[in-house]
Amino acid sequence: MPLVFMDIDMPGMGGVEATRRAIEGWPELRVVALSMHGDREFYAPMVEAGAKGFLLKSSEFGEVAAAAQAVARGGTYFSPELMAALVEAMPEGGEAAGGGVWREALSEREAEVLPLVCEGLSNHEIAERLFISKRTVDKHRANILAKTGCKNTVSLVIYSVKNKLVRI
Repeated sequence: MPLVFMDIDMPGMGGVEATRRAIEGWPELRVVALSMHGDREFYAPMVEAGAKGFLLKSSEFGEVAAAAQAVARGGTYFSPELMAALVEAMPEGGEAAGGGVWREALSEREAEVLPLVCEGLSNHEIAERLFISKRTVDKHRANILAKTGCKNTVSLVIYSVKNKLVRI
């Protein structure tokens, strides 16, 4: 998988538009956003444009390497500082990042899949770990998103941490 580290604050079209266009042209491309800002107003547009990871420019080399590995294998990666700030900013009371509310309890298998999604594992890696098919993991992930009202993996991770379904 091709991997690109994309700065958000670039002259000209900027990182968000560059990410959107790059992924439109090369759908297999994996993008990790770089910024010196950890605020939602900076990361959310990059995630919407297709970025699978977000690092602060102050990140240590080990974190950059971990992000590259996670995103290249099909997972996601968001710096711990960013995740902590996002969890803090998320409303209490079971609201999902997408504005929904908790609707249904997770099945036993969905409860097994959720922490692995939050670790940044790809559906293929989750399938191998749980000895089930990738297609089954795809369905479990879709069910989890629907039940929590989350729109993407990032909002699901934030929701899961905030509601103490997983720990970071």
